[in-house]
Amino acid sequence: MFEHRSEPLADRARFWRRQLRYGGLAVGFVGFSLFLGAWGYAALGGLDTTDALLNAAMILAGMGPVDPMPTEAAKVFSACYALYSGVAMPSAVAMLLAPPLHRMMHALHLEEDRD
Repeated sequence: MFEHRSEPLADRARFWRRQLRYGGLAVGFVGFSLFLGAWGYAALGGLDTTDALLNAAMILAGMGPVDPMPTEAAKVFSACYALYSGVAMPSAVAMLLAPPLHRMMHALHLEEDRD
């Protein structure tokens, strides 16, 4: 997937293709997470679509819920979604940062090997 440290640094075109691929994966993952949250808030919390999306986005971004949940099932969903979001968003950020961080570390190791 990424080049080994013994291989030369990938050219810019290959790097940008990789960055776009990982960026697309991150956007898709966040979109899926928003859909999952909005569906749960609408189905279990009885919220309309816009309010359900708002709650899902606020939880996913780490800001906290907007509307209180009326039922036990909605509260359990909200707790599970909050725990999921605590892992999902940092994972999406890691997907975005993996290619540039790998490129930086690879370049530093190439410099180190030359010395």
